[in-house]
Amino acid sequence: MIGCVRLFGLLVLLAAWPAAGGGLFVVSQQGAKVTRIEVGGATTATLVAAAPAVVAADAAGRLYLSHPDRRVVSVVAPDGSVRSLPLKAQPFGLAAEPDGSRIYVGDWSGNRVIALAMDGAVAGEAATGPDPAHLVLGPAGRLYVAEREGRSVGVIDTVAMRRVGSFPVGDGPFALAYDPARGRLYVANVRSNDVTVIDTQAGRILATVPAGASPYGIAVTADGARVLVSDQHAGKVSVIDAKTLAVTATVPVGPYPEGVAIRGGFAYVANWFSDTVSVIDLATLRETRRIPVAEGPRGLAVAPGAPEASR
Repeated sequence: MIGCVRLFGLLVLLAAWPAAGGGLFVVSQQGAKVTRIEVGGATTATLVAAAPAVVAADAAGRLYLSHPDRRVVSVVAPDGSVRSLPLKAQPFGLAAEPDGSRIYVGDWSGNRVIALAMDGAVAGEAATGPDPAHLVLGPAGRLYVAEREGRSVGVIDTVAMRRVGSFPVGDGPFALAYDPARGRLYVANVRSNDVTVIDTQAGRILATVPAGASPYGIAVTADGARVLVSDQHAGKVSVIDAKTLAVTATVPVGPYPEGVAIRGGFAYVANWFSDTVSVIDLATLRETRRIPVAEGPRGLAVAPGAPEASR
């Protein structure tokens, strides 16, 4: 099936994605593409609007991409068609409800989170601390916001759409990962070179874990046992043991690693400066390959329902 979309005056033909469930996607900023990485490393790329920053996915296989400079959010359907949702905001961080009923958009320059319905209508907004970066959904209608210039993580009630609390963290909180099994939130602090560990159920800080140079992306394994953090300036990934809350290994990857995602028994790391995605075998903690993608890969997302045996 072939989709057709008009992007800012350009008519583009788009190949349909394969089956939606379990997709792994990487967004490339300079290349203005989103690439699906299949089991075995095959890739399928789709052209999107210029300078995408962050990608999120829902259970139906829809993708959402933020374009801060364009002030739009792109929605890529499973058939490959693309539509743009214009915003009076500078969209950056994204989080999608699993059923796609809402998408939450961090307004980088507006210090707020906007809730959008599927038709693009604004369903609500909530004030945040300064420079909201990445967002992640937790249970019970909670949305966590990395407030980069506030040295804090804000807590948004998504029903009332208001900020109901915050946690103090390190300097420059940027990326977030949530472990539903333990109710933990992991925060990568890009300027203080550490990771804050928050027990969201007890409402307290558990630890501050020193990481590598400029921790920029973060992901937690499905069993919650390990946390992987990209050390942007070191060209490595730090592996944190969730029991000891200490770095137990580092894995060399490509230059300037940014986003991290986990699918099955493998971690994937977007290497911005080499236009590749590193694949790390979680059993051996070794990089097994680098997959070429479009120029400037920065963020990754895994659609719910990912296959366990994938690489």
